[in-house]
Amino acid sequence: MSDIDIRDDRAAGRLEAVGDGEVVGRIEYFVLASPAPALVPVHTVVEPAHEGKGIAGSLARELYTIAAREGVPVAPLCPYVVKWAARHPEEAPAADPVLLAAAKDWLRAHPGRF
Repeated sequence: MSDIDIRDDRAAGRLEAVGDGEVVGRIEYFVLASPAPALVPVHTVVEPAHEGKGIAGSLARELYTIAAREGVPVAPLCPYVVKWAARHPEEAPAADPVLLAAAKDWLRAHPGRF
């Protein structure tokens, strides 16, 4: 992967990989407020022309880096992020089951969000 910048658009709930001025990949997420703050990735997308370049992994790694910097956990609902976290336990602490349940409840309560 070369010349890709990752930016956090917190207001929109997107962590975006940008290359040549265009978004080539993203993780869509929300910030869980209760029972405790957490970042909750829901969906990972990489544009077909950019697949296989490590973009999704870089996005997942950056999400965990942001969470660590902010002192909050990640409660992944996105299947890709769940698999990435399982392969990188040194970078991705296991999610708290209580936060995962709360994140699933939030997602059910906001069906049009993702």
